[in-house]
Amino acid sequence: MKAQELRARLRALGSPNAAVFLNHFFKTGPGEYGEGDVFIGVRVPAIRKIAKQFKELPLSETASLLRSKIHEERLAALIVLVLQADKGDAETRRHIYDLYLANTARVNNWDLVDLSAPQLVGAHLEDRSRKPLYRLANSAWLWDRRISILATFHFIRRGDFDDALRITELLLDDREDLIHKAVGWMLREVGKRDRDVLEEFLGKHYRKMPRTMLRYAIERFPATKRQAYLAR
Repeated sequence: MKAQELRARLRALGSPNAAVFLNHFFKTGPGEYGEGDVFIGVRVPAIRKIAKQFKELPLSETASLLRSKIHEERLAALIVLVLQADKGDAETRRHIYDLYLANTARVNNWDLVDLSAPQLVGAHLEDRSRKPLYRLANSAWLWDRRISILATFHFIRRGDFDDALRITELLLDDREDLIHKAVGWMLREVGKRDRDVLEEFLGKHYRKMPRTMLRYAIERFPATKRQAYLAR
């Protein structure tokens, strides 16, 4: 299998009209968070279908896709990596993790982060030191910081909340709305599994949390309780 074949399959499905919509939706204009990204107009279900057909793609070929200027090619590469990590042995997962962290500059939009960070970073670090997450959380690169908090989703699903809460504390003063949303989402996931843990954390921090972060975190609370938190 070759990356060139996968590229050809994607480009055959490209739609100029869909590309215009996706460029707008993912904020690729000057000064926006996705500035300079390039879409060819292929929807996610079609990308997933193609990626599954290339799940045996050699890592070197997948790496070339991950470095592509085309968003859909990078997305396909990440889906292939997730499929390979899910079925691979420890050595395979390590190589994928190393490739991923060496290329976070190419994991540069929220959809790319969200579909890959829990599986490729969080899962790899489950039985290892979590220090890499804290380096990412302190990065100047927006997407590194989003990777750091999304990676904790893997732990949250297993009832392990400590790193999600500690990284949240590091990101409380973040200026980026995309970080506020991601952190609030992870807090909500903590609360779905243990409301007491979430409320204890909110009791310490809700007054200084960005409003979007707080709103996402308390989304599943009863209306009266949500209003009380939002009223500070």
